[in-house]
Amino acid sequence: MSLREEVRVERRPMPVQDPRVRVGNFDEVALGYGEEDALLEASRCLLCRKPACIQGCPVEVEIPAFIGHILKREYRQAIAVIKKKNNLPAVCGRVCPQENQCEKYCVRGKKEEPVAIGRLERFVADWELQNGGGGVEKAAPTGRRVAVVGSGPAGLTVAADLARLGHEVTVFEALHTPGGVLVYGIPEFRLPKEVVRQEIDNIRKLGVAIKTNMVVGKTVTVDELLDGGYEAVFIGTGAGLPYFMNIPGENLNGVYSANEFLTRVNLMKAYRFPEFQTPVRVGKKVAVIGAGNVAVDCARTALRLGAEESWILYRRSEKEMPARREEIDRAREEGVRFSLLTAPVRILGDESGWVRAVKCRRFELGEPDESGRRSPVPVPGSDYDMEIDTVVVAIGQGPNPLVPQSTPGLEVNRKGNIVADEATGRTTRDGVFAGGDIVTGAATVIQAMGAGKKAARAIHEYLLSK
Repeated sequence: MSLREEVRVERRPMPVQDPRVRVGNFDEVALGYGEEDALLEASRCLLCRKPACIQGCPVEVEIPAFIGHILKREYRQAIAVIKKKNNLPAVCGRVCPQENQCEKYCVRGKKEEPVAIGRLERFVADWELQNGGGGVEKAAPTGRRVAVVGSGPAGLTVAADLARLGHEVTVFEALHTPGGVLVYGIPEFRLPKEVVRQEIDNIRKLGVAIKTNMVVGKTVTVDELLDGGYEAVFIGTGAGLPYFMNIPGENLNGVYSANEFLTRVNLMKAYRFPEFQTPVRVGKKVAVIGAGNVAVDCARTALRLGAEESWILYRRSEKEMPARREEIDRAREEGVRFSLLTAPVRILGDESGWVRAVKCRRFELGEPDESGRRSPVPVPGSDYDMEIDTVVVAIGQGPNPLVPQSTPGLEVNRKGNIVADEATGRTTRDGVFAGGDIVTGAATVIQAMGAGKKAARAIHEYLLSK
């Protein structure tokens, strides 16, 4: 009897570390499917002739095809199908919000839980990392050179796709380690940096050159790249400029932006102090402002750094929280506390200039705002002080203005995002393309990769038309 002829199985749960154990380490929380779970979960796929799930994948992975190979235990063929479209499968299998993308359109999900597509992607991606991958077909060299600014998800996708098409690609990264948000923004317990390193090494094997410590806009400009032999430039510098609340006390010691907090921990290994000389002071009580994935990452990280209490302060209700439900649940299991319908109005300091408390205000929900979420309305006379040692502001981030300001003729919108065609990534400068968060504002890893794929196709056509 084949797997698909057996009694129908329920969606296989993801094995995870015990919350009581994992809150004391930075090891990966989700342990991944073993072969038995992967085969059982794959057996739930209907292998639809007209698969709706593909329309939910920003990089257009042929989902039933790779799951079909899993059913036959053909893991090398399965990863080959994925990598025709996705250059970072081990990353996407861990951090993509599949519940709002491919799994949202799964036919089985109409009557029961959808197939765990992301977990199956991670299974075969991890199998490749452990067993070695096969060769990737590349076109003959075209002699055309492309510069990619930024080595985050969008930039890495553009670079890999263009290298496969035969172009010579060089990536310029401002930091000392490639990966962008994958290495500085997402904690080790959600995305191990060794996984990112191996994925990037596979892209290097395609012939992509990566130059670190290259701040485009300072070290070299886009115009200098175009004048120096590159025929096209892709800008994928992301959204790395943190937003603040503009309330009194934000300049006190002990107040971090989420970007600084996570970069110190993830990229600069603050959690391994004094081995790595980048300490982060958290104290006993931490308040994280915001409720997106970044905020939840900060709150969970604070506990791992030794905080006795880690709070999420959010001015709406749990229903409106933008973080993934899976991450919210795991945060609660680990001991993160939530003060909802609450927002800070002032940060209070002690005599030495360090945070000692946050003055909070209660809210209630009124009418929906432009995004469809109900607008928070302050409750008169509800202010109270909350004793806090550290504040992390995680209310979003915008585009770094360095590249746009140093590139004449490159149009930006009122928020500072580069104006680019959604279908091609073309900007107002000939030969300059852009995609990912620098265009859309902060979004997901896979959405940035989707933009990178569209831009790669457009750049290829542009180069061949010259």
